[in-house]
Amino acid sequence: MKTITLSAPAKTNLSLRILSKRDDGFHEIDTLMVKLPGLADQITISLAEEFSFECSDPELPQDHGNLVIKSLNYYKSEIKENFNCSILLIKNIPHGAGLGGGSSDAAATLIGLNQLFDYRLNPQELSQLASELGSDIPFFLTAGAARCTGRGEMIAAVSSPPALPILLLKPAFSVATPDAYKRWKQSFEISSVDYKPQKVSGISLVNDLERPVFEKHRFLAELKQWLLGRSEVAAAMLSGSGSTVFAILHDLADAEKVAKAARDELDPTLWHWAGMTEEI
Repeated sequence: MKTITLSAPAKTNLSLRILSKRDDGFHEIDTLMVKLPGLADQITISLAEEFSFECSDPELPQDHGNLVIKSLNYYKSEIKENFNCSILLIKNIPHGAGLGGGSSDAAATLIGLNQLFDYRLNPQELSQLASELGSDIPFFLTAGAARCTGRGEMIAAVSSPPALPILLLKPAFSVATPDAYKRWKQSFEISSVDYKPQKVSGISLVNDLERPVFEKHRFLAELKQWLLGRSEVAAAMLSGSGSTVFAILHDLADAEKVAKAARDELDPTLWHWAGMTEEI
């Protein structure tokens, strides 16, 4: 029985600019994304006589609402071949966090299936299929950082920024990406929050989704401002549409100390992860 096991890394947006609303209902964006290889889901795919899907997170849909199963069905349709497989998904990336976990899982599924079927689809065909599944998914088919435009599906490789020490903090609640985009144009800034671009290692960090997300979820604005007040933090920003807020730390800063202080002072239930951004 052929089996493939793949790592599906998280991502963060070091910049995210919204340029306009498109005629198709999506938004025209310009974003710089990097992967977080130390934070990843794991997906194992085996050809089998009967279909089965198991996920370690019971809160995620176990049917066609899950991007992994949707990717499987898209791949079957594309290669015009009916087959069954057994899929095991181990989740480490929280969902609704702005970290691209679902999109990364979908991309890993496509990559794994294509390996099992001896690369039936070429890279261009696989990328096209990924873009039909979701805007972020083509990014996860590539290595390194990328500038993503259009609705996010147009990928241009860029020189990866230096590996940056990063701390992720996420409250128990999630943020729905469509809702954040829907409220972007009519949203207002909170006067006590700093939305200005922040410079780190020659990169301008800015996220246009902070305005609608912070307006609705004031705790995330509070979390960002709290991080900016810490001496260990070089920059802090919402990750994608949230609900994760990330901090780029100064060299030798103690990420665990910052995370503990955040739980002690803001929310004892905060989830955190500390590591490095990808450097190619």
